[in-house]
Amino acid sequence: MTKPTLVVALGGNALLKRGEPLEAEIQRKNIELAAKTIAGLTEQWRVVLVHGNGPQVGLLALQNSAYDKVTPYPLDILGAESQGMIGYMLQQALKNHLPQREVSVLLTQVEVCPSDPAFRHPTKYIGPVYEQAQAEALSAEKGWTFKADGLWFRRVVPSPQPQRIVERDAISALIARDHLVICNGGGGVPVVEKADGYHGIEAVIDKDLSAALLAQQIEADALLILTDADAVYLDWGTPSQRPLAQISPEQLNGMRFDAGSMGPKVAACSRFVERCNGIAGIGALADGAAILAGDKGTLIRQ
Repeated sequence: MTKPTLVVALGGNALLKRGEPLEAEIQRKNIELAAKTIAGLTEQWRVVLVHGNGPQVGLLALQNSAYDKVTPYPLDILGAESQGMIGYMLQQALKNHLPQREVSVLLTQVEVCPSDPAFRHPTKYIGPVYEQAQAEALSAEKGWTFKADGLWFRRVVPSPQPQRIVERDAISALIARDHLVICNGGGGVPVVEKADGYHGIEAVIDKDLSAALLAQQIEADALLILTDADAVYLDWGTPSQRPLAQISPEQLNGMRFDAGSMGPKVAACSRFVERCNGIAGIGALADGAAILAGDKGTLIRQ
């Protein structure tokens, strides 16, 4: 009997914990923990893995701008670089845990609308955290936009809504052959369609919204967003903060969450549940199976 299909969205901050140095060996250790959880999920599910790239693409942007002999590469190319970098590390770790499974990484383009209002109002956090003085100096030097992220500040870039996954058919073909597919990395490389074909655009797509779109397009049974928070909280960061356990999309309507972090996760899960009548969970990396069972984290269902 064919297993149900699960799309897992793995946050860039789950691969590199907040405040940790952006170093390869640290990411490898975190990815090893992620691979163990994801390998366990394959016992009950056909898994399709989407990963974030916020810290990593921000690092690439810093490295990219340090060498002034070449015009800095645009964000779409840096996004493609991060897909290869993170995808490789995930692929290797998962293959080591699941030696009998085929694990495939697919470079994925995702179409966006060039007139999306997000291009005028950047909200997507990328890169490391900074103290306020550091952020102000980088803003003056490079023209980057920064916003508060907890006690720190991080760079923000446009995050347009994903409209269509260009490689959807290739992803479906790999799933049909029982591959564990790693795709839509960093939300996918943002592209716009013009008369002569696709062209990259300066943005980073939210990987949670992209994962939800993918889950809809491949008719998945469940969506799981793994992050560095153990659940969705109301009144986050206040003395009255409280976790949400099991909840419906209707109950979530009217609740407000931060547009740069938990907001897209809640919106992605609610949209998937409403449109596909599946289940969607949000929580900590180590709790993956327990979230889907409704024992930990936040589970969204009709």
